[in-house]
Amino acid sequence: MTRILLVLCALAAWPGAARAEIRPTDPEADRTGAPYFVVDAERGDAEALPLAATRSTARIAGTIAHVRVTQVYRNRGPKPLEATYVFPGSTRAAVFAMRMKVGERTVEAKIQTKEDARKTYAQAKAAGKAASLLEQHRPNVFQMHVANIMPGDRVEVQLDYVEMLAPDAGVYELVIPSVVGPRYAGDQGPGTSAPNESWIKNPYVSKSDDGQPLYTWGVDVKIDAGMPIAGLRSPSHKIAPRFRGEASVGLAALEKDGGDRDFVLRYRLTGDRIQSGLLLLPGDDGQEQFFAMTMMPPRRPQAAQLPPREYVFVVDVSGSMNGFPLDTAKGLMNKLLTDLKPTDRFNVLLFAGGNRVLSERSLPATKENVARAVRAIDRERGGGGTRLLPALNRALALPRRDGMSTSIVVVTDGYVAIEQEAFDLIRRRLDEANLFAFGIGRSVNRHLIEGLARAGMGEPFVVLDGASAADTATRFRRYIESPVLTDIGVHFDGFAAYDVEPATIPDLFAERPVLLFGKYRGPAKGHINVEGRNAQGRFRRSMAVASATKDRSLVALKYLWARHRIRDLSDRLRFDRTGSARKEVTDLGLKYSLMTNFTS
Repeated sequence: MTRILLVLCALAAWPGAARAEIRPTDPEADRTGAPYFVVDAERGDAEALPLAATRSTARIAGTIAHVRVTQVYRNRGPKPLEATYVFPGSTRAAVFAMRMKVGERTVEAKIQTKEDARKTYAQAKAAGKAASLLEQHRPNVFQMHVANIMPGDRVEVQLDYVEMLAPDAGVYELVIPSVVGPRYAGDQGPGTSAPNESWIKNPYVSKSDDGQPLYTWGVDVKIDAGMPIAGLRSPSHKIAPRFRGEASVGLAALEKDGGDRDFVLRYRLTGDRIQSGLLLLPGDDGQEQFFAMTMMPPRRPQAAQLPPREYVFVVDVSGSMNGFPLDTAKGLMNKLLTDLKPTDRFNVLLFAGGNRVLSERSLPATKENVARAVRAIDRERGGGGTRLLPALNRALALPRRDGMSTSIVVVTDGYVAIEQEAFDLIRRRLDEANLFAFGIGRSVNRHLIEGLARAGMGEPFVVLDGASAADTATRFRRYIESPVLTDIGVHFDGFAAYDVEPATIPDLFAERPVLLFGKYRGPAKGHINVEGRNAQGRFRRSMAVASATKDRSLVALKYLWARHRIRDLSDRLRFDRTGSARKEVTDLGLKYSLMTNFTS
């Protein structure tokens, strides 16, 4: 009987943990590619293990995608083969399951440390067993080695991952990999790439001599958004959408040979009003149950829907900002301040070893007040230590008017004496003010900038040079200029929710939906009540839990919850003197089969 061993390990941290929902600076850095096998040249030729079929299925729940990619190969050669299976994916994806079937035997992946996994694989390979080893070469590149594929063996590989779909101007995009060629490796020629980069020069065969595909290819997508879907389209393929409660998308008949390019699907979840949706993952007795609530802003909010806006700019003028970073920050602040509308209010807090404010109360954004702020910033030369935490505390303590959407904008190079309390402070008080982080300089401390952005549930913005300051400021302004709902509170009436993430909720912006997720006990009953303020006054909405979408196939909800909890805990690891955060990250990784800093 053929014996199979399947081992899962990672060469780096869990994919997406550090850059979840982060816009890449290099558009090519987040491209998705395709899975394919390459046969060891010393033991066989590539055509002996051709791709026979590939199929991808995706289930989208709100903004969460659960993707399963299945590849089928067969050893048509006369001798055993060793092959390498390359699976490029998204940097936002979390791979949580892999299985391999050789002949009639199916084995699920086991998570081990990378040292143990390599040792186990080598032992199984030497013993003549069919074995597999999955490693992570980059956050978006996985490589699996399969040993001792016998003549005639049919190999089926299946990978599951979940991914958070981040909207761009209200449009969500799902990319499902197809078959692509070798990756470009710059000017490196054959044999010059680093050992762990050898996958770049792997060959592939996608079509026969007469131009016909050598494999079958299929895609099936289901979207259960919990709210209306609009603008469903694919810029890459002709699709055949169906709407029966949920949207189902398959390929049109003429796309039978469409496996030579990535499949791209785009859609919107917005209308003319605030939309809300609720998804539930029920469980049997004793099993955990999960929920996810999504609030989507109107597609094009009108001025009458927007509450008044207030901005507090917290600007680093310490010694590390002296020179280029501070000069760039001055240009950025000039752009941000002059773009304010007369109906906006603002304040400026400058900090180094100490801090000082332009005014004890926010000022109307008149030409005179803006010019005064610009002059105050221009006088700075940079010097002294850097204490961000007291600056954040003072910014949050400044008096504000009820009903205003307040945003705190931190501008720094990131070289600050930051404690765990700063992240916790932001998370605890998201219901008082939104927080956005601007990184300034050629060598920004991205760990801090991205950590602040994650704590504030916003997007980090990085300015590397003076030339890009104006464009980045414009993109930031577009992101935050339309707060649709502020002072948001959620209350559970008869619904036994617990372990809810996040603990406090930021404002609902036209470019940023609100996602609330957690666990619940007992039956799905009661109501989730949402309250807030908009330009018309108080906003109230009640969602009946019993009418929510309930489906046991929505397993992505539990991985999303665990991913968010692990991400927050990971930001605290630098200050984890007791080891409690490390233990909780490890326990979560093991319980939910997710790769983390300590599980692989």
